[in-house]
Amino acid sequence: MNTENTEKNLLIIDDEENMRHMLTTLLCKFGYNVDTASDGHQAIEKVMQTHYDFILCDLKMPNMDGMTFLESAKKYLTSSTVIVMSAYGSIETAIEAMKLGAYDYISKPFKTDEVYLALKKAEEREALKKENSQLKKRIKSIEQNYSFANMIGKSHAMQSIFKLALKAAQYDTTVLISGESGTGKELIAKGIHFNGERRTKTFIPVNCGGIPDNLLESEFFGYKKGSFTGADKNTKGLFEEADGGTLFLDEIGELPANLQVKFLRVLQENEVRPIGESKAKKINVRVLAATSKNLEVETKKGRFRQDLFYRLNVLPIKIPPLRDRCEDIPLLCSYFINKFKKTLSKEIKGISNEALSILLRHKWPGNVRELENTLERAAILSEEKILMPEHFPFEQTTDLDIDNIDNILEGYSLKKAQRFIEKKLIIKALEITKGNRTKAIQLLEISHPSLLSKIKTYDIPL
Repeated sequence: MNTENTEKNLLIIDDEENMRHMLTTLLCKFGYNVDTASDGHQAIEKVMQTHYDFILCDLKMPNMDGMTFLESAKKYLTSSTVIVMSAYGSIETAIEAMKLGAYDYISKPFKTDEVYLALKKAEEREALKKENSQLKKRIKSIEQNYSFANMIGKSHAMQSIFKLALKAAQYDTTVLISGESGTGKELIAKGIHFNGERRTKTFIPVNCGGIPDNLLESEFFGYKKGSFTGADKNTKGLFEEADGGTLFLDEIGELPANLQVKFLRVLQENEVRPIGESKAKKINVRVLAATSKNLEVETKKGRFRQDLFYRLNVLPIKIPPLRDRCEDIPLLCSYFINKFKKTLSKEIKGISNEALSILLRHKWPGNVRELENTLERAAILSEEKILMPEHFPFEQTTDLDIDNIDNILEGYSLKKAQRFIEKKLIIKALEITKGNRTKAIQLLEISHPSLLSKIKTYDIPL
């Protein structure tokens, strides 16, 4: 068995001098700083003055036995790992010792290997506890410094959005949140609601594109009993259900024209009229809307009412796609890996630099949602504690198609074409060499300073 210097303080408590001597000789060889006590009284004096990482404690001793020691010294043992020993014990005794804080139990007589292995097992547990504690602190730090409503981001763009959303939360102003699918529009909406005065009231999210056109009006405005076939009772619509709280209208750009007029009236008059009712009802609802479409373009094309757009766009929040804030990817990886470590009950410590490099180069058409799903799949497939490149089998981007160059390049500028092709070839070389710049310059046939300059010029993530 190889010796190794663990530099851990260890206390042996045993009334037999031969046992203390044998264990001291053995464990000093393995690098433990060993101290001894002949009974519980001496041991209490020791633990009051010195912190011990590990304690080997006999259960059967005169003056004060091991069980009494565990109970009496409990407040001094909160960060010590105790392993009890006894020739007279039983399973019941071991269980009682565990209840008093002992970690493990060794029956006498024992082989020397048993003691060492029990200590190594305890060390592994302590290392894992320490690692988990550090990870929790790191995640807590991330959540405190770089988060808003379960969204993570330390990039300047996201920090600005978090500040704007917190400001928006203090008022009842209508907010229009725009961004590609998967960027976290609903999370921002929830953050605004739960950081505002309506936090104790209901938050109702609804996808405007997920309700059939013929049901939209009844869903949003409700209806009176007998107003149409199947209307067998008075039913509140979503606006009334959200009274006092917040209604989040996701994909507002999908609303048909006839509903856009009625939504505008709700926002202007703060009232709704259920189908079949002759009178309108006053409501107090905060409306937050979101869209993956460019509503300004939709307005110009006549597909979205200009007056409704202006009424919704009082405070616009535009969430950038993940590909435009690559600096957030490592932080998001840490957050999601910690999440899947718990939900999947797998010991995943992190992600390799090579794998992270692949994630940084990916375009993320599905944004943060795609990143989360990708990491979950990798965590499920991985048999290792570190996620490796093979766990992220992205399809490689297709090479430049010369026949379709007119669809890629605009105008006739040779300089623009040169920059486009240079950037593409540099990215390709870095992908093939897995980020090895020495090998990349050989493929590109340029100097190292030139490569660094072009990487900076073209803002190529490494």
